[in-house]
This record gives sequence, structure tokens and C-alpha cells, in this order.
Amino acid sequence: MHSNSISNSMIFRKKLQYFLVKKLSISNKEAMVLIQNEEIKVNNEAVNQNIIIESRDEICFQNRILQAGFELKYFAFYKPRGIETTMNESIQDNLKSILPFKDVFPIGRLDKASEGLLILTNDGSIYDKILRKEFEIEKEYIVELDKPINADFIEKMANGIEIMGKKTLPCKIVKINDFSFKIVLIQGLNRQIRRMTYQLGYEVLSLKRIRIGNINLRDLVENQYRLINKTEILG
Repeated sequence: MHSNSISNSMIFRKKLQYFLVKKLSISNKEAMVLIQNEEIKVNNEAVNQNIIIESRDEICFQNRILQAGFELKYFAFYKPRGIETTMNESIQDNLKSILPFKDVFPIGRLDKASEGLLILTNDGSIYDKILRKEFEIEKEYIVELDKPINADFIEKMANGIEIMGKKTLPCKIVKINDFSFKIVLIQGLNRQIRRMTYQLGYEVLSLKRIRIGNINLRDLVENQYRLINKTEILG
């Protein structure tokens, strides 16, 4: 996962007092008086404590909107092969160029040559929660290789392969047919599956992610998406 996938506006979190000082050009003391007198509304409710606010929150003072806020959205999206998982429009074949909505960012990555499930959201707070659970959340893939696989291949993949100076964690792997298999990882090393199979003398012909935690690709096809919710993502 890469933090540069998230715009600063999406991970904005700060104390209400600090926000008021900057927004209204007043002192810390004056800001606290407004808060304690319940003159500030956060999401249409008066507050009397110096709470943490986020970019999604609507902040009002004397019927004046200081921050409009926004609705949190979560999507399961099928990224096609050939698209970079980045919202940086200066990069060729970027994700942003194919999305029907522009105010979201991907949680995690899927390399350009791979396809399948991405989770997209405008909720910056969820990113850290996912990051903290990185080694608890399963990611499931279907992989097709250039030549037949055998029991030795399955055993070595399952027990871990030495890549980039470290041994991968044990994983679940099931053979589908002579050329393909399903694999479930709890790691997210750069191009992990491709590097693992390469070490055993194989080349990946296709790689599709079909699940992240509780979120499944289901019947989505390339460039399609569906709405999901935060509870599904965090499990």
C-alpha cells in the first residue's frame, strides 16, 4: 500500500479549535469560547468540546457553513489489465482516467499487468485502519501460469518463497487445473505472486484478484463497480 494514493484533502483530521482559529482568523481562546458556548455545529449538532473533525464533517457557525463536508462512499471496482493503480493523471493509463467518479482513491494496489478487485473510497480514515490490519486481511487471487504445476510447486508456494531478501509468509493455495491455481495471501509485497512463481521457474500469464477480506469480486466485469459499506471492508 502506498500513502501517496490518497489526496491530503481526504485524510484531513484536526481539532475543531484549530480549524476555527484558521477559518475565522480568531485566537485559540476565542475559538474555545465559541465551542464551549455551543455556537458551533458539527453535522447539524451543537458541540461543546474540542473534538477531532474530518474533511467529511459539515461545520457551521451562525448558520454559516464553514466546511461543506461530503458523503462517504465505498466501491468494489474491477480494474482491467493495463491500468496503473494511481490517481495521478500525469501517469499514462492511470486509474483516474477510467473511473466514472473522481473523488475517490484506491486502498492498496494492483499492478498494471494484473486485473480484478480494487476497493475505492473517499474516506481517508479507513486507510490507516486497513494498514494496521494488513497482516489480518486476506487477499485471494486466481493465477494462470505458462507451464504445468505439480505437488512440489504447491508445497513450496504454500510454505513460503525467498524473494527480495525475505521469505514470504505461509499461504493457502489450491490447484485449479494443470496451469492455474487459487492463492490466498495476507501479505502485500510488491509483485509478490509474480516474484514467487518466477523463483520456481514459472511465468504468470494472467493474475486476477477476486477477494479482499469480506469483499468479493462476484459477477463484476472489467470497469464495473458496485456500492459496498464500511462494515464489510473492516470486517
